[in-house]
Amino acid sequence: MYDVKHNHCDVIVVFSMVQSPTFSPLYQQIKSLIMRSLEQGEWKPGELIPSEVELSQRFGVSQGTVRKAVDELSQDNLLIRRQGKGTFVATHNEAKAHFRFLRLAPEQGGEVDYPESRVLDCKRVRLSADVARQLDLRSSESGYLITRLLAFGGKPTVLDEIWLPGTHFKGLSREMLTDWSGTLYGFFESKFGICMTSASERIRAVAASDAQAEQLGVAHGTPLLFVERLSKAFSGHPVELRRGWYVTSHFHYRAELS
Repeated sequence: MYDVKHNHCDVIVVFSMVQSPTFSPLYQQIKSLIMRSLEQGEWKPGELIPSEVELSQRFGVSQGTVRKAVDELSQDNLLIRRQGKGTFVATHNEAKAHFRFLRLAPEQGGEVDYPESRVLDCKRVRLSADVARQLDLRSSESGYLITRLLAFGGKPTVLDEIWLPGTHFKGLSREMLTDWSGTLYGFFESKFGICMTSASERIRAVAASDAQAEQLGVAHGTPLLFVERLSKAFSGHPVELRRGWYVTSHFHYRAELS
């Protein structure tokens, strides 16, 4: 939109800052409504959601519109379709979800066995300015720092430092983590109702420090893959900052692009 104003012999074009509303397809609106129900916990991870017919009646739209919204949520790994059973909320407590975020693959191909996890420490800390900024928190806030080691076939492979917002994980302790036998994301989901739904990563090569070398059983200066991951929940808010140092002598880091 713009207005034309005349000033003597000059023509001045003044662009308006008022923008017309953006158009959102109907199925995207339904997708947002389903996402809101997931965020609010109406349907828990692992639970069956209403059928497409029920959702179409609930939202007053066609079944095809609901199907398209559910299809996108399935592609986003937020919902899981099971033939003959219905559609379920994705959960990190399923075996096939173990490697959704852990992107290591054997050098020679084949399946990866689930790693052994050893919690080295878990403590409440004052978040640094950088960590707080990435978690969208004030630098004065406190949170939790988990340090753990993942081993494949008895060989230390990944050293993780994991920062969590204190408000979301009240009461977290090393004992709770040690007693848990599943995945860490499954633990967050079951014990705190926090489901990691998406993540972004930054990757670069680094040399092992003395402390990292000792924990991973490699020589000082050994090349490692450094992976920084910011994970988000249904709400889209960041709820975990993870920094991992990977030994890749027997693995490569896999990524699927489309």
